[in-house]
Amino acid sequence: MTTAVKAENDQKTSKDRGGSFLRYILIRFLLIFPTIFILITTVFFLMRSTGDPITAALGGRLSPDELARRVEEAGYDRPLIIQYFDYLGDVVRGDFGTTFTDGREVTELLTTYGAATAELVFYGLIVAILIGVPGGMVAAAFRDRLPDAVLRIFGILAYATPVFFVGLLLKLVFSVKLGWLPVAGRVSTSGESTLRSITNPTPFYGLDALRLGDPALIKDIATHAVLPSLALGLLLGGVFLRLVRTNIIGTFERQYIESARSRGVKERRLVTHHALRPALIPVITVMGMQIALSLGGAVLTETTFEWKGLGYILVQYMQARDYVAVQGIVMLMAVIVAVTNFIVDIIAAFVDPRVRF
Repeated sequence: MTTAVKAENDQKTSKDRGGSFLRYILIRFLLIFPTIFILITTVFFLMRSTGDPITAALGGRLSPDELARRVEEAGYDRPLIIQYFDYLGDVVRGDFGTTFTDGREVTELLTTYGAATAELVFYGLIVAILIGVPGGMVAAAFRDRLPDAVLRIFGILAYATPVFFVGLLLKLVFSVKLGWLPVAGRVSTSGESTLRSITNPTPFYGLDALRLGDPALIKDIATHAVLPSLALGLLLGGVFLRLVRTNIIGTFERQYIESARSRGVKERRLVTHHALRPALIPVITVMGMQIALSLGGAVLTETTFEWKGLGYILVQYMQARDYVAVQGIVMLMAVIVAVTNFIVDIIAAFVDPRVRF
């Protein structure tokens, strides 16, 4: 009888945990929409605070009569609140408008250049993890000794040094001085021609190169990605290194670590098998915020290396005062950050059930 009651209680507890997990996911998912809505609204009214987009983009290049005609045709002479609700309706339908400076569909821009930024952020995260996690483990294992001091200083410098300055230094050393890696761009001219020959190409160069199976093209794309990824990855790697170090040291103070140490478990095994996983939970939690940081860093990285992604064209369209394009780009960045945070929250809740409550 006792066994049956215990089984029934265990089953009930399992259902409660499953229900709380699903409820947690649903709440986090629903929070995506107000986050995006608030950002879209803020960007819209900030962009319009200086006037209508056509006057901002083309003012001074058109006659007053032609400018007035275009403003009226686009509906920018109507009350701002009506323009706002019309814009929201277009966004819901997936229509982000057309740029004023070059007449391109904003949807096309987001697809093409968004893929380039996604690739750069992905490569940068790989570099950050390869630098931050092992570096944090080594620093924690040699706490308050020379390797720890060196790695802590490295982490501070990596985080504090402006990404464009790091990019310029990398270009000067590895491209100009040594000639090992390309100076700028996502791929060489010949590689771009090869990519155009692919049937049904995607905006992801790395994926298309793997589909084609061309070693020369894969090497071409990889060498172009090394320096931008390293410049962006160092910024995030410094954050990860300090987080992993701090949390492993905190985990060392727990009772089960002391018990394992008293049984003769080696320090290396304590770090890699006992302390690492709990220490990674905070890293996973803040990774969503670091995606937002990496997108900000991508703007400078893409400009430094002429990596034609969202950050690169955002600067171009801001200089041209093409606010329709700017609104679309900023909105996509907001969606990326919101969705990434949602995914990170799910991973964190799966790894550590305490996050759900």
